[in-house]
Amino acid sequence: MMSVTERYNEWLTNATEDPDIADELKAIQGDDGEIRERFYRDLEFGTGGLRGIIGAGTNRMNIYTVRRATQGLANYIKKSFENPSVAISYDSRIKNTMFSQAAAGVLAANGIHVHIYRELMPTPCLSWAVRALGCSAGIMVTASHNPAKYNGYKAYGADGCQITLEVAEQVIQEINSLDCFSDVKHVDFEHALSEGMISYIEQDVIEEYYKNVLAQGINTSLCADSGLKIVYTPLNGTGNKPVREILHRIGIKDVTVVKEQENPDGHFPTCPYPNPEIREALQLGLEYCDKVKPDLLLATDPDADRVGIAVPDGDDYALFSGNEVGALLLEYICSQRVKNGTMPEKPICIKTIVTTDLIKAIADNYGLEMIEVLTGFKFIGEQIGLLEEKGQENRYVFGFEESYGYLAGTYVRDKDAVVASMLICEMAAYYRTQGISLLQARANLYEKYGIFRHSLESYAFEGESGMNKMNDLMQGLRENHPAEIGGLKVVSVSDYETSLTTDTATGAQTPITLPKSNVLVFDLEKGAKVVIRPSGTEPKIKSYYTATAPTMEEALSIEASLKQDFSKIFQ
Repeated sequence: MMSVTERYNEWLTNATEDPDIADELKAIQGDDGEIRERFYRDLEFGTGGLRGIIGAGTNRMNIYTVRRATQGLANYIKKSFENPSVAISYDSRIKNTMFSQAAAGVLAANGIHVHIYRELMPTPCLSWAVRALGCSAGIMVTASHNPAKYNGYKAYGADGCQITLEVAEQVIQEINSLDCFSDVKHVDFEHALSEGMISYIEQDVIEEYYKNVLAQGINTSLCADSGLKIVYTPLNGTGNKPVREILHRIGIKDVTVVKEQENPDGHFPTCPYPNPEIREALQLGLEYCDKVKPDLLLATDPDADRVGIAVPDGDDYALFSGNEVGALLLEYICSQRVKNGTMPEKPICIKTIVTTDLIKAIADNYGLEMIEVLTGFKFIGEQIGLLEEKGQENRYVFGFEESYGYLAGTYVRDKDAVVASMLICEMAAYYRTQGISLLQARANLYEKYGIFRHSLESYAFEGESGMNKMNDLMQGLRENHPAEIGGLKVVSVSDYETSLTTDTATGAQTPITLPKSNVLVFDLEKGAKVVIRPSGTEPKIKSYYTATAPTMEEALSIEASLKQDFSKIFQ
């Protein structure tokens, strides 16, 4: 294995194709610390793809790490499929055209036909293209909601779902055997396009996607005459055209777009952290709301697989959490499908282990089976695939994760902010015709099922030392977990890495049937819960807090105590 210095020198000699990379390598010459940060490891492919800071080196996102990863994917595909093909899409990130074309050039050089969109398109449109075109795999070039300095790509299987853990492991083994320069085949994109090795995805494929989104509507006929007024921001990403097109088709015409965030821009000049989960990303949209006075603010992230909302609350606007929006959508969909007689037999909803337990109460009320999966929407997509194998995909009603990702319908196998935006607007229009605001609908939900309060805190650990600290913290919690958190006794500890749940009172252990994962769950008295896991895509540890109580005041108090106590671990 080469040393950091040897790796750097190899790149200094060979990485001349991208002038930005060549200039960066020259600029850090002699700076051992900067060189080490870029070369101390290979950028990890992870369980579904790449994500990292754009720049020079093996630990950065650049055309060379993209090509290497794609060569590994190509090797796997060629061993697994006859006459393989791959669909590619990309969002508005810096160097996204370069990276998507670099991936296409590698696939074409390996005899794999490439279908690529003519312009940036959302993640769900990539999932759709894989399925609609019968592809062997898919690549979505995106870093989702990360800051501008990041890019990445997600790999998809033939089912349109992000690749499984087993497939990811095989791809990783292929990648790890490759040298960035000597082991990677690639051809020029334009040459491959002219030779027919690469072809563009045409408008008819996009139109079929729209038809499938529209088919998920329940009361869309109400929208045109509802008087609903929307402020929408695509946060300089891919949602601008498809979200506006779908809203137009269901009759919602009063849509004000945040101009500063309308067009694609990977620098995200007005929202440095383009994540609809946080208020800062929605700030400009909220300023528009002060002038326009809409019924609803919609914000989709750069690759348009997540959507956040804000609604009028007196003179201000209240931001709803992903848990709240998901619960409202499930309640709305179930109530209306029961009312219309369109609820399937033995219906199913799916949520992740860090998503609100309010879903179980709603599912019980409407007779749905609730399936719980590991964090990551690919596990929801995987469950839809299992239903499809049995010819039972129509049983699937809705799935979501707390991080603002939702899916109705089985036409794609990833979260879809386009269909979610449509259903949120339809839900708001329906309630508006009933004289109910979304704020009141949320209050009604809590009155019906009880208060469920959730929050998330993330702790960043940059660089090599940060990765080591993350590992030490998780190991320390496994070996010496707290007896109580926020004054509430720990009732059980679930370790998804050992696949065991331990009752703290008796020591009795029960198996966890989900795949192994670096997750710890502390179940507490009074229905409270703390979940901790390292992010699979960012150098962060995430802590999820749940508090249940008869009143919001009590729930907020419990939540504050949990946060204050548990956060001491990270200080």
